[in-house]
Amino acid sequence: MAFASDLDQITRAAAGDAAAVRALVSRYSPGVLSLATRMLGDRAEAEDVTQETFIRAWKALGSWEPRAKFSTWLHRVALNLCYDRLRKRREIFPDELPDHADTALGPQDTLDQAQRVKAVEAAISRLPERQSAALTLCALQGHSQNEAAEIMDVSVEALESLLARARRTLRGELLEGRNAS
Repeated sequence: MAFASDLDQITRAAAGDAAAVRALVSRYSPGVLSLATRMLGDRAEAEDVTQETFIRAWKALGSWEPRAKFSTWLHRVALNLCYDRLRKRREIFPDELPDHADTALGPQDTLDQAQRVKAVEAAISRLPERQSAALTLCALQGHSQNEAAEIMDVSVEALESLLARARRTLRGELLEGRNAS
């Protein structure tokens, strides 16, 4: 069930209240953008998905029923849009590194860390879509397994299986990459 303040703002937004729309976008766009960025590996494309998520949400807002949290529903819309884009391009090459490095590290350590981050991001991008989504939602975005399962429209058991396979595949790829160097 959505929070009372969400229900009030959703009702007002559905009726055309611009302030309520702005409040909902302000509250939920960072999480949607983060999910899309992690899934797509491209900030500009993620911004497009975020915008499209909210456009679709506003079009459907009048018929939205509070069976699930509003944030869960929005994340599901965003995830579906990410899936659509991933299917169109089939390959992801993340080129973004973290915004800031650990300043306690020396230049070589910083480079090594950046290479490890890039290797992990690349390995995640090669996972099957559903495994990548499960890992992104739980490990990178901090959603509970129940929330992630609801967003992905799978059972918690299925989500746990996706996570286990994703972790096993990542571990194997990263170990293989380490042994090759």
